[in-house]
Amino acid sequence: MQKTLGKMFVVGAMITPAHAFATDITGTILDSQSQPIPGAVVEIINTQYSAVADADGKFSLSNLPEGPVELHITAPNFIHQSIDLTVLADNQTLDVALQPSSLEVIDVYATPFHASVIESSLPVTVLAGDALRLAQTSTLGETLNSQVGVHSTYFGGVASSPIIRGLDGPRVLVTQNGLDASDASRVGADHVVAAETATAQQIEVLRGPATLFYGSGAIGGVVNVVDQRIPTAAETQGRFLASTSTVNSGKHLSGAGQFAINDNVVLYADGVWRDADEYEADKVIEETQSDTTAFTLGASYLLENGFVGVSYERTERQNGLPGHDHGHEEDGAHDESHDDHDEHDEDAHDVYSDLQQDRVQLLSDLYFENQLFSKVSTKLAYTDYTHAEIEEGEVGTRFNNETLEAKMTFLHQPINGWKGGLSVHAKHTDFAAVGEEAFTPASKTEMFGLALMEEKHIGDVLVQFGARVESVSITADGVEYDPEIFVAGHYDEHHEDEHHDEEHDEHSDHLVIYNIERHFTPVSVSLGAVWEFTDGYNLGLSASRSQRAPSAAELLANGLHIGTGNYEIGAMYELHEHDGETELALIENFSELETSNNLDLTLRKFSGDIGFVFNLFYNKVDNYYYENDLGFTIDAGHDHSVEDEHDMGLADDHDELFDEHDDAHGDEDHVLEEEGSPVFLFKPQDVELYGFEAQMKYQVNANLHVQAQADYIRGKLQNGGDLARIPPKRLSTRISYSGDTWDTALSVKHTFKQDKITSLETATDAFTMVDVSANWYLSQGNLDYTVYGKVENLTDELAYVHQSFLKEITPLPGRNFVIGVRGQF
Repeated sequence: MQKTLGKMFVVGAMITPAHAFATDITGTILDSQSQPIPGAVVEIINTQYSAVADADGKFSLSNLPEGPVELHITAPNFIHQSIDLTVLADNQTLDVALQPSSLEVIDVYATPFHASVIESSLPVTVLAGDALRLAQTSTLGETLNSQVGVHSTYFGGVASSPIIRGLDGPRVLVTQNGLDASDASRVGADHVVAAETATAQQIEVLRGPATLFYGSGAIGGVVNVVDQRIPTAAETQGRFLASTSTVNSGKHLSGAGQFAINDNVVLYADGVWRDADEYEADKVIEETQSDTTAFTLGASYLLENGFVGVSYERTERQNGLPGHDHGHEEDGAHDESHDDHDEHDEDAHDVYSDLQQDRVQLLSDLYFENQLFSKVSTKLAYTDYTHAEIEEGEVGTRFNNETLEAKMTFLHQPINGWKGGLSVHAKHTDFAAVGEEAFTPASKTEMFGLALMEEKHIGDVLVQFGARVESVSITADGVEYDPEIFVAGHYDEHHEDEHHDEEHDEHSDHLVIYNIERHFTPVSVSLGAVWEFTDGYNLGLSASRSQRAPSAAELLANGLHIGTGNYEIGAMYELHEHDGETELALIENFSELETSNNLDLTLRKFSGDIGFVFNLFYNKVDNYYYENDLGFTIDAGHDHSVEDEHDMGLADDHDELFDEHDDAHGDEDHVLEEEGSPVFLFKPQDVELYGFEAQMKYQVNANLHVQAQADYIRGKLQNGGDLARIPPKRLSTRISYSGDTWDTALSVKHTFKQDKITSLETATDAFTMVDVSANWYLSQGNLDYTVYGKVENLTDELAYVHQSFLKEITPLPGRNFVIGVRGQF
């Protein structure tokens, strides 16, 4: 929330002349009862000037340049305040009172504007502090799963990506400190998000299109993992966390810290070690073990007008791949020896993933006085990612993703009240998948974007405007496809002959080999406003039109995608009839852009004993890259049975689909197998998604707090039918009670039945999860630490995640006891 000086809660504001050439601002930060607020942070936006209030609430900013500035004051549990004023040649004194907030107010790093969660026209959620540590899991999707409007793809606990308002995959961007995580998680639900949450300072979720800040890959939202790997202040500090859990014999140890060598050089280091066996639900769930080690080293050089720093991160992770292993008995039960192997002997598991990632990142903020641009922010990252999917000791498929990304944001001095700037963004991605599960060919994607973002106060209304244009090119060389892949028996013959050179040569004349180069020019615009219509309330409205270029997988896929259990065909292909047979053909000059038209309405109350946030959203997407069920299956040479497909959430009705296809195409003998994989074709269609999100917090008294939240998403095709794997409605309540050195909480979350489904889905029953937790807060010298315990799924509910591709074979974990200790100094 931003106000002019005249609308601030000013206890005693006065301008007093001092020394003729001094340019200082001093003052006191008070609460509504005129008591000092020690530790309040006072800073001038888009400059390096900041100060922390002392025990008496007093602060001092010295040697300031003359001219207009925006003063920003923050303190925990208080509403942030902003003051527009002009720095004069004389000293100035300003005493300000802050209002207490009924909602947690956290500043957001994900946008170039300095804003908190209650100041944005776009709905924002931030998970930080103790709330983040308590929500911590081994995957990003599950860590965020309890946040309003956010669900998880849930791939058996070993992998999960966030779903924002029903959108995921290439429509939701995951970033680390503002730059793409650059893993393979946007390609398949079975791929791990490489961004580490254990050492994060906070995780920010922008619900709705954030294409202006991050590009067309953020058409559905952004999850930004913020850490301190590149320090911005000469401080020495650290934190640690250790925990153990019963449901999977899990062990976790992580720590992060920075050390100031002098006033200019600051070093950083963190490390994570995580180990877990297969978890238990109604039984032991196979191939859900995981083992992670990661570390990061960073260093910053602090300048008089900012900082510049670099970091290096190394991540190694091995985890099982549930649903990929077809060698076990049908009931999936373990033999008696299963419980004897607490260590993760990779040879004891038939199928697992082996991931390595190296990431180098550079961050810099530089501030300038009396220049056109007041701040220049630079971000640069190089990521080398690979993971191998190993079956019976042999590498089945290897995924490689090499990414170089750079972004520079130039924020200008205020111009007629407008504050904002220009962003220049470039990214090069080289992606390849090699092996039996490589359903998409190797490709390179180049993106270059320019964005303009501005905001201005007009009375009590903050107006925000933005526009972005991109140039996106996708190239792939030596792409092969077989036009006769759906001709009877042809796939099996060709598949078997791949291992025999002579026979393969006989069929090589069927293959079409081509090079592809496609160019797209997405354009996005957004207009938003935040109106503080009375003290403690505001109303946010955002309207946007965002465009997205399809991903390489959406264009070029042509193979069995094991993570989904489907045979996927990219949008550049089409099926047509030729001489009584169904053939695959290439569409020349295909260049459809996906266009999202969004409306967001947000009402917030953030003062008093009761606070709430209520969001309504509507999203109409033209040319949505939708996987259309073609109504038949193909025996793609991988050992998937009908039972496997049913376990993956697919309906056991291929006979009916076969009949429907035959009715449409006569008596042709296509490769239609009951035990095959369903065939899906990416094809642009118009869809609608709409719903609401609600949050409420009630402070009954100083010790007792009640929180509640609910969300609902409806997704459907405009020409009729439902979107697949749309998360169900949810309602949750949390009651917490705190003493002097402890607190405890009870959480209840009810997930409703989901029966708005497609033909190849099955309905998912409702379930209720009950969690309890307790914290004991202790200190010793400069060390503050917390001993905590929690019980997850207290009632041992057997629950299934509707949006998971492995819905039936990987239920949510059963009752889980967690104990741990975390601390900071």
